[in-house]
Amino acid sequence: MRRHTLLIDADDTLWENNVFFEKLIEDFISLVEPYGYPRAYIRHILNETERRNIRQYGYGVRSFGRSLEDTYVKLADHMAKRETVVQIHERVAELERTPPKILDGVPDTLAYLTERHRLILFTKGEPAEQAAKVQRSGLQGFFEAIEIVMEKDAATYRSLVNKHKIVKTQGWMVGNSPRSDINPAMLVGLNAVYIPHEHTWQMEQEAVMSGSGKLVILPAFRELRAHF
Repeated sequence: MRRHTLLIDADDTLWENNVFFEKLIEDFISLVEPYGYPRAYIRHILNETERRNIRQYGYGVRSFGRSLEDTYVKLADHMAKRETVVQIHERVAELERTPPKILDGVPDTLAYLTERHRLILFTKGEPAEQAAKVQRSGLQGFFEAIEIVMEKDAATYRSLVNKHKIVKTQGWMVGNSPRSDINPAMLVGLNAVYIPHEHTWQMEQEAVMSGSGKLVILPAFRELRAHF
């Protein structure tokens, strides 16, 4: 078998991530709901606030926490309580300390793949935060390199291909996000393995587009062993 280069996403591909954010969001909505807003409206305002803050502050738990606090102050208005803002801040800090919950079959599959192919961990987010998650996961030893970027778009993929001298026909992006993992990878000519996750972040969801490379859709990470 020819040696491939596998670019592997982290959040919600190697470990659970967004489910913890969604739990906090549900608790947050319950906190704000007594001010008289429908739950769907609260979520809408939070989503809009996140989009705006991501452009200014990037991704990560702290940017998310800022969005929660901004949304609370906006909706509660003059009834906003300082102790509630402190409570939100504490919950966000707790989320940041949450250890990665490795998805089923990931360590064994990585052990199998790293003996046969070149593995590069390719994740986006706040660099120090993502690096800490990688370290706490204990999975870094399976990868030849770890790349943490602010955004995973076509330009970033092209840069990564050049930096690691990846032969596109032998390069694969493995991940759960159509927006960040699958579509931009295929746009630049890489192949992709799409592993859907039921809790993929709303802002990462979009239609999977075809490209010049191959697309494989798998139900679970462990299924990679049957293809590589």
